[in-house]
Amino acid sequence: MQNALIGKRVLITQATEFMGPILCTVFEEQGAHVVRSDHSLHDAASVNAVTADAGAIDVLVANLAILAPSTAATEVEESEWTSVFAALVDPLPRLIKAAVPGMISRGGGKILVIGSASALRGMKRASTYSAARGAQLAYTQAVGVELAPQNIQVNAIAQNFVDNPTYFPAEVQANPRFQERIKREVPLGRLVGAREDALFAAYLCSSAANCFVGQVFPVCGGWVTR
Repeated sequence: MQNALIGKRVLITQATEFMGPILCTVFEEQGAHVVRSDHSLHDAASVNAVTADAGAIDVLVANLAILAPSTAATEVEESEWTSVFAALVDPLPRLIKAAVPGMISRGGGKILVIGSASALRGMKRASTYSAARGAQLAYTQAVGVELAPQNIQVNAIAQNFVDNPTYFPAEVQANPRFQERIKREVPLGRLVGAREDALFAAYLCSSAANCFVGQVFPVCGGWVTR
């Protein structure tokens, strides 16, 4: 795949975290004009400012991440639940409301949510995080079918065990126990490469992927199906 995003203006949120850096690099390699945003998305005014600064975008990549809490379900405080949803779920309707009218006026667009496969397979001590990631995916499916008639394709990548600095920094990857876990839990036998994931994201944001509507694509080396 080469030059798949030529002429496309792309807004990527949390551009310095999670998949942000590699997404920016790969999308630019594919010909996109990338608008990198690190601004807060915690209220409507902030999101409106981000989208206004980005200008007329063809693609929105909702790259949202936090350090995942590891709390037993019976010990989760309301503040944890609220803060996780505030970071991972609440920005989505704000971004949709701000970005979609312009896409409709220009005849279409693409929205890609960078989510987590933790919503697709049970994980101990991850109830808050998994619930929020699950809400992202359900929202993607609902909005995807709603916006499809306007030629706006909304999809999500549900990933885990993908090389990135937020969840799998170098010190984690170097731990022998983590390496054993990869061999035990991931059929691929390794982390999915950051570029592999980003190239798939670029494909989903290109015209070659116009047929996908409200779909969730696991990218996890087979972790959810083992």
